[in-house]
Amino acid sequence: MKIKKIPMRMCNGCQEMKPKKELIRIVKSPEGILSVDLTGKKPGRGAYICKDTLCLEKAIKSKRLNKNLETAIGEEIYAKLKDEIVNE
Repeated sequence: MKIKKIPMRMCNGCQEMKPKKELIRIVKSPEGILSVDLTGKKPGRGAYICKDTLCLEKAIKSKRLNKNLETAIGEEIYAKLKDEIVNE
């Protein structure tokens, strides 16, 4: 049997490589609309963050999500991310 490759992505908070399924994806659609993508399959440019409030705070403070998605991220997206992290 062949060993299945696990896709790895970098967290924008702690800058560590982790399996894609352990991270939350924030996506910027081709139309420029930002959303939280829990399935990881929406089209567009994506940025990833750990399911940890410390990583989210680091990403907000350093504005890494803004840089990776090449747009300003509103408070509603950060609020959605916090809700997802707390509810997990």
